[in-house]
Amino acid sequence: MSINLPTPPLLELTLRPDLDVLLGRWHYQPADPADLRPCYEQLADLALSANCRFWLQDLRRRASPDAETKRWLLEEYYPQVARRLGKRLLVAYLFSPSMHHLIVDAPDYAPPEAYAGQVYGLDFFGDEGAAIAWLQGHQGA
Repeated sequence: MSINLPTPPLLELTLRPDLDVLLGRWHYQPADPADLRPCYEQLADLALSANCRFWLQDLRRRASPDAETKRWLLEEYYPQVARRLGKRLLVAYLFSPSMHHLIVDAPDYAPPEAYAGQVYGLDFFGDEGAAIAWLQGHQGA
């Protein structure tokens, strides 16, 4: 006997006005990377309606993006969202500690300073408290 359990949504969005943060918790890695884009559009829509430019993206249940998704995020999606918000977008990525080490040790890793002067900034964390602290550190700027 097989039991079909409902699949959780790929992305759960929570607006945290107390922190001025939009939290996106990704629940699994989809088989087709194209399935990510509609979720990213939902994320942008909520951010724009709430005028929230500080995002925490919890990817502890997802893998790093494929090369095409990464290119799309960095070259198209984040710049477009920042322009639509009319202010700099800051995104903290939360990974498991082991995945975080793989990301920051990768040859193509760009530290937060690499985004200086751009319409968006990114940083990568293995600890949720540190990610929130980084976002809050930018809220006065």
